[in-house]
Amino acid sequence: MERITIDVVSDVVCPWCYLGKARLELAIAEVQDEIGVDINWRPYRLNPDYPKEGVDQKKALAEKLGGEERVAQAHKMLTDLGREVGIAFDFEAIKIGPNTLDAHRLIHWAMIEGREKQDKAVAALFKANFEEGRNVGDHAVLLDIAEKAGLDRSVIASLLASDADRDLIVAEIKAAQEMGVNGVPFFIFDQQYAVSGAQTPDVLANALRDIAKAKAEARSGLN
Repeated sequence: MERITIDVVSDVVCPWCYLGKARLELAIAEVQDEIGVDINWRPYRLNPDYPKEGVDQKKALAEKLGGEERVAQAHKMLTDLGREVGIAFDFEAIKIGPNTLDAHRLIHWAMIEGREKQDKAVAALFKANFEEGRNVGDHAVLLDIAEKAGLDRSVIASLLASDADRDLIVAEIKAAQEMGVNGVPFFIFDQQYAVSGAQTPDVLANALRDIAKAKAEARSGLN
């Protein structure tokens, strides 16, 4: 069985990233009998200028998208698309637009413990923000998520209280931007093939099959 590593560049406050995650999981389920997939979650910040305490989400979105009507249209479309893949978006519940640097630090620390814990942390962060309206810039919320993902609460508390790995996250985002990532989600397969945007499960499944086939052919050509 071929194994493929996917680096997913995303932000936990990006609704298209949450949609992309659910669609990727459907694609992986479709090919799981033929291809093994390892996922690494990589940081990106849609709103790096937001203050540590966050902003008024409704006001910021209206300014960004050009009015409340445009926001309502975008939310309706996303809610409908989310329903198709089991996401219960509750945009009304989101009061604070957070700064996500600390959320990305948590994702990084979870990865040190293993991909399974990282995936649990990422899933919980998306759900907290988009379905529960919780502020994922708040350390208390992040500590609850860390604990549920199987991380040591006291260790994460002391890390969050420090500047640990802030520069690392910022540098990783800068490197992604220099590589040409200017929107998320962005999927990098085996560090050489890229797919941008929340593609449908069939597009992602076909990409996985094509890459697996190319790997198999390259290996048989070497033998």
